[in-house]
Amino acid sequence: MTESAQSYFPSIPPNAPKATISYCRSVQDAPFSALMGVVVDARIPERHPVTPRCRVRKMVGSTNRWRLPESLGSDLLGSSQAIKAVHMNYNNSLVNIITAESPVLNMNLDVSGPYKFRQTDDRPLTEPERTFSPQRVSVDSFAVPVSSPSVRIRGTPTPLGPIRKFVPSNARPATPKDIFLYHSKKSHSLLGPDVVLKCLNMDWELHRPFLQKAEVLAALVKDADGPKFHKYYRSPASETLDTYIKKNQFYSNDYKEMSNRLSLVEDPEEEEIKGVNHPAHVSEKRVNSVTVIKLDCKDPLLTKTAMAVALGNLYHDEVEVEVEDVANVLACASVLGFKALQNTCGKMMLENINHRTVCKYHLAASKYQQEQVVLACERWLELNLIPQMSCQIQLREVSMDLLQKTLKSHRLFTFNEYSIYRLLSYWLFLQLNPQVQLMPSHSTVLSYYNSLPKNCALVEKDEGQCYAPLFSAVRLTGITDTNHIQDMQMMNILPPSQLIDLLSQHYHALQGGGDMGSLRNFNAYSVRQGFIVDDEPHYHSEVLSLHGFHFELKAVRSSAGHVAFYMQRLKPGDPILSFRQCERHTFSMRPDREVRYCITVQQYQKGDNSYKTTGIVSQKFGLGDKTSRSECLKMEKLDSPVYATFAVMFPSS
Repeated sequence: MTESAQSYFPSIPPNAPKATISYCRSVQDAPFSALMGVVVDARIPERHPVTPRCRVRKMVGSTNRWRLPESLGSDLLGSSQAIKAVHMNYNNSLVNIITAESPVLNMNLDVSGPYKFRQTDDRPLTEPERTFSPQRVSVDSFAVPVSSPSVRIRGTPTPLGPIRKFVPSNARPATPKDIFLYHSKKSHSLLGPDVVLKCLNMDWELHRPFLQKAEVLAALVKDADGPKFHKYYRSPASETLDTYIKKNQFYSNDYKEMSNRLSLVEDPEEEEIKGVNHPAHVSEKRVNSVTVIKLDCKDPLLTKTAMAVALGNLYHDEVEVEVEDVANVLACASVLGFKALQNTCGKMMLENINHRTVCKYHLAASKYQQEQVVLACERWLELNLIPQMSCQIQLREVSMDLLQKTLKSHRLFTFNEYSIYRLLSYWLFLQLNPQVQLMPSHSTVLSYYNSLPKNCALVEKDEGQCYAPLFSAVRLTGITDTNHIQDMQMMNILPPSQLIDLLSQHYHALQGGGDMGSLRNFNAYSVRQGFIVDDEPHYHSEVLSLHGFHFELKAVRSSAGHVAFYMQRLKPGDPILSFRQCERHTFSMRPDREVRYCITVQQYQKGDNSYKTTGIVSQKFGLGDKTSRSECLKMEKLDSPVYATFAVMFPSS
């Protein structure tokens, strides 16, 4: 054997240090030596030397293993510890980890009842309290069993709710009043506010000249009654003291009312004239006749923080809005009739659509007539529902109507038909289990559906019939992988009759040379497969296999700069096919096959959606070089990512 051949073998790993091995052996043999007692020669067993790396503990408790090999004698505590060490090879934590149950490792043996976890004293079965809205379906049999104890360790944060921003412990969080004062600090009026807006259980002190930007506020001020004297605090100290008394539960209601009455004053001019330094003169500039207006708001999108930002922007020449609050600020601006702020919020929403914001933006834009934002959100979902939303917890926020509209759109991008079915199964799992806070794995979802009663399918039950229209959007004829069909059978979401019809259609198509005779509507029954070009490759290729015919889906960049998308029929021995495809898959030897297909290429860039398609084309594909290629769809100046979708259907021949 040559040296070059020997270099391929890895070197032998080094042996463990002798000190480490001896220490482990001494700890393992210590309880046995201690229980044996003094031997015949009366020698005390040797102890392991104390080193910085291997230290023998001298103080032991009732739960520690025996580590000293000395004779026990009358040491009852040591004897108990040594006996425990001999009979317990693993600690409790390791035993719990090894014996922990998981839906992945257990089968649902009782098909007539729901899945149940093993009950033990150290792991009781506890389920959190669930509150369902009237629109949410409440099904006891759909509840996910929870095996974690209900005892919450002090100091650990609750797992429910979104992750909050870090705020230093010594920092006071900004209140809506602070935010409003920050935005309205540009007002240099010496007379103080002359309009008080009562909205969201707060009094907003405004200035009449700035209210002309908001049509609703201007109309309310115009139709309001005459100005009235408004009560103000005698001094800032009185305001601070009264606010403290109101928030403190120690004082009674009568005391709080008396404190508020004594701290407020209507007209300080009626009081006795005091010196310049008297507290009555500190707030004199705030005393003015004000107009009180009211605005009733019950929309959950209207928050005090967003209202503070919206009212504060009345004092700005340029609008200032944070991206996190743009949806709520849009709602407040629409209620106030603040057109400039509405337009700015709409532009910001168009530039910041992603998987975290698309649902909230669509809801706010639909309520407040932002048609351009609504259209942009729907276009984003049509392209990214399968690639991005399917693996994010925000999938639960997509409403049923929006999901159904997106799935039935002819612009929908999908990798394959099973991706749509898998997305719906995840979405349904999140709707039935609102306490789940992390995106579940596929094995968890599969085990959950497998744990449900098998007497009938989920969409056939009274509680699940409302979800049947969603699954009708899945083109089952495009699901040909046996592993995917087996998963669908285990989930038992669709009735078995549909799966039997699916298998029957596949069998007849294979026996009939690929003919899909019973399916005539191309837009409803064509098989889709797509891919995403996210970087700058000069070549992208995938294989589409359907009823014995195999096609290569290509995206090729030419030297001129344009990209050509087309499909090409493959021969049985084509090198692009994998070994498994050549060995296991069916091949049709028909020299030609009539195919109806459609190639679609889309892009999305900050609200702008480009769409180009070949339309529905009918062509005969042969095995020759001239007859095996489809029509090319050429595009120039492509920006990543590019979404390419190929739809194929075999008519009767």
